[in-house]
Order: sequence, then structure tokens, then C-alpha cells
Amino acid sequence: MSVASDTAVAMTLTSLQQALAQFAVERDWEQFHTPKNLAMALAGESGELLEIFQWLTPQQSAQVMQSNARALQVREEMADVLAYLLRLADVLDVDLEQALTDKIEKNRGKYPVHLARGKADKYTQLGG
Repeated sequence: MSVASDTAVAMTLTSLQQALAQFAVERDWEQFHTPKNLAMALAGESGELLEIFQWLTPQQSAQVMQSNARALQVREEMADVLAYLLRLADVLDVDLEQALTDKIEKNRGKYPVHLARGKADKYTQLGG
């Protein structure tokens, strides 16, 4: 199954990881997909996404998707970030869904609603 050819099928993180792994296999790229290289590629792509927003005002950044050219750039850089994150998780055998679920639960404890609601403070600054 090709990712692009079968849009009727809902993509899961697992199916995306499988598609990316197959893409790498077909090109003999697994040799390059070490945790170090994937983490560095992820950081690089995150930087490219940040570059789009670097000198925008908060208002301009909120409207970035209104320009077709900029919207395309944002989508492509976000896809690159996701692709490298998924490959890294696959190579390290990390269940991202479980990791995120665990992190949300951890953050519930660090940021209780009664202390954090409407605040951007780090949990260490919330008091309680």
C-alpha cells in the first residue's frame, strides 16, 4: 500500500511508521537511520519549521496558513518533523501513543487545573 495512493484508509502512527520503514528499506537507508542521525535530522527539520516563524509577529504567525505558499512550507516542514520522529520511535522501539499518554498523565500532576488554568508558568513556579 502506498501512503499517497490510498487516502481512504485512515493512517495510524503504526501504519505511518511502516510506510516510512518501507521507504527506507527500498532505498537501503536503514544503515543511516541510527538514533543519533535521526535525532539530528529531527532537530534540523524542527529548525526549518522554526525558521518560517522566526521574525513574524504573534499576529502574523497566527495567520501563516492564509498564504498558500507559506501554508505549503509549514505542512512540509511539519511532515518532515513527524517523519523523523516516527522513524526515531520505530528504531528505538518506542510506542509513541503510550509515551504521549504517559506524559499527559504526568503533566496532569505537574499542572493541576486549579493552579495552572490560564497561566503559562512552569510547574515549579505555580506554587500550591
